Amino acid sequence: MKTQGKPGKAVRQVAEELAVIDEGVTPLKRKRPEEPLPSRAQILEAVELVRSALFPGYFEAEDIGPESALFHIGSALDRAERILTEQIRRASCFFCKAPRRCESCRDRSPETAAAFLRALPDVRKLLVSDVQAAYEGDPAATCRAETLFCYPGILAITYQRIAHELYELKVPLIPRIITEHAHSLTGIDIHPGAKIGPKFFIDHGTGVVIGETTVIGRSVRLYQGVTLGAKSFPLDAQGNPIKGVKRHPDVEDDVIVYAGATILGTIVIGKGATVGGNVWVTESVPPGGKVLQAHRGGR
Repeated sequence: MKTQGKPGKAVRQVAEELAVIDEGVTPLKRKRPEEPLPSRAQILEAVELVRSALFPGYFEAEDIGPESALFHIGSALDRAERILTEQIRRASCFFCKAPRRCESCRDRSPETAAAFLRALPDVRKLLVSDVQAAYEGDPAATCRAETLFCYPGILAITYQRIAHELYELKVPLIPRIITEHAHSLTGIDIHPGAKIGPKFFIDHGTGVVIGETTVIGRSVRLYQGVTLGAKSFPLDAQGNPIKGVKRHPDVEDDVIVYAGATILGTIVIGKGATVGGNVWVTESVPPGGKVLQAHRGGR
């Protein structure tokens, strides 16, 4: 029976090579290696605590009754705030350009976490409208609670609306961690920067992609496989993509986009328009317009 001892020669050699971050892997070089990185596990714990506070009794193992709801919500939010305060500090330090450790990241993180919590009542109003839209939009839904418990579209938009508030507060890294986790769970990829109005419903959902600068109005419905994406990326003189410019569509109120449709670029899908399945749209659609596949008649 072998006993554990010192690492072998090969292990030591490989470890020494991997420990060196040279110019060829500069993007992996951290500005402040002494600062801990954000913890994905902690961030996702905070998100689940927030979900539990938004809809008490739906996502816990124990029963939450009317008499214990206030205590439960307060406890969940307190824990979430403490986690987010630390994780926001870590994420800020990860990107901070100060030449040495500064106190500004530490000073700002409690204020940012508190500002996020203050936004949660409005987030819940939006999510309640999304649940209502799912119930109204799916004849298979037996009740509103079913959509909250079961529907991947509701899970994805819940994570995105939480992440969007952090994105609006200029928190780096964490919003993307949150939405990419939802992407892995649901197959629905919504960037935290997308601005999405109330009563938003993604039916089925798998394969939906919504880009960073997308703006979606009220009572919009998407089906599986829909892409709201960018047509091309403007490049700077060095050939690098230019950041921070509008790249994605605006989808106005009461639009329906059916399965497999691809809508690209800085175009507008007008109020009440319908985009049919498996179409490719790169030009604006007027209010009330329809974009459908051409069908050939048969006998």
